[in-house]
Amino acid sequence: MAPPLLSFTLSLPPFLRPTRTSNPTPIRSSSMDPHSHSPPKRVVVCGGGVIGVCTAYFLAKKGAVVTLVEKSSVACAASGKAGGFLALDWCDGGPLESLARASFNLHRTLAAELDGPESYGYRPLNTLSLTVTESQTSKAHSGKSDLPGWVDGPGRTPRTIGTTATTAQVHPRLFCRTLISKAVEVYGVKVVIGKVEEVGVVEGRVESVVLEGGRVIKSDAVVLALGPWCGKFEMLSSLFRVYGLKAHSIVLRAKEPEAITPHALFLSYYSAQGGKPLDPEVYPRPTGEVYICGMSSEAEVPDNPEEIVGNPESIETLKRVASNVSSHLREGEAEVKAEQACFLPCTDDGPPVIGELPGIKGCYVATGHNCWGILNGPATGAAMAELVLDGQASIVDLSRFSPARFVGPRKKGLGH
Repeated sequence: MAPPLLSFTLSLPPFLRPTRTSNPTPIRSSSMDPHSHSPPKRVVVCGGGVIGVCTAYFLAKKGAVVTLVEKSSVACAASGKAGGFLALDWCDGGPLESLARASFNLHRTLAAELDGPESYGYRPLNTLSLTVTESQTSKAHSGKSDLPGWVDGPGRTPRTIGTTATTAQVHPRLFCRTLISKAVEVYGVKVVIGKVEEVGVVEGRVESVVLEGGRVIKSDAVVLALGPWCGKFEMLSSLFRVYGLKAHSIVLRAKEPEAITPHALFLSYYSAQGGKPLDPEVYPRPTGEVYICGMSSEAEVPDNPEEIVGNPESIETLKRVASNVSSHLREGEAEVKAEQACFLPCTDDGPPVIGELPGIKGCYVATGHNCWGILNGPATGAAMAELVLDGQASIVDLSRFSPARFVGPRKKGLGH
């Protein structure tokens, strides 16, 4: 039986709307040295997605004076349109293992501190893989099936690939906005709506951030967390490539949302037209909505995130997936709440880029998290806060993610 449905509001607090606000008084945390006579470090975080928001939150919590600059609105792009799936151990054996494990656990801690279940739909859930063949007749599965009751299409060979101990979810837009609200209200973060034009550097050290229109924000450090738009920022694109992977999604609400249990589904989906199987994903949310994503390909990233729209054929494919997974998600049985697309930031060699830019003191970058941005946002933000303020990250070793890996002979082999 499905748990009670939750209701969340997406209304934007006044301080996150595109207006200029006065600078609130920063609150120094207990982590600041009370005997230090030096003023708190001024840090500008560029980018209002999950990486920028988490970085701003942990920087301010450690006592920095933080300004977050966002071109449009917080979580307006991939961080608002992602699935919000979290996994403890799915990155084990690869370069993301320690980052993912630290971040999964940090998500749990944040959920306890910020009332995540009520504020942004945090919940552990079970995760299944299964095969769906579109040409098969859709009929209810037998009571002996290992599939949840609402997954009554032609699904077969279900396998448990995550439990409530190892997989969880958040509503990503609500997560980002809950975190930035806390950062503004408690830790004095200032949110500025504007486009970053350049980073002011004097004698090899960051001095300011210049916005479109000429506004200058003085700073001791800057963190560039621009997602796929890092590829359009010359200071970064001259060193490494970040490209956008366009991913599509739809959000449905069933007429009987209470029938939808908390089971995430990873599909091998065979179309009636043949060809290679697709790999869509299905995430029920505690609001009663069901998020379905897939159909990804590299594409040119537009300058304005508000102009991103999905390809009609990809959206229609996801609707067919939904109807073949569950009778509750078929046309006429479910309302379409959203048809959308977003760009995941990817690097040529795979891992994200997290660290200080070679040759520029105080200029940091955090991007290229691909499909694991929501999962790895908290640990990335916490590690960046330690790196900027303490000179070294302790929550996770960032050395393998350093942008210095693109300097020298290796750079030639990375598509530049």
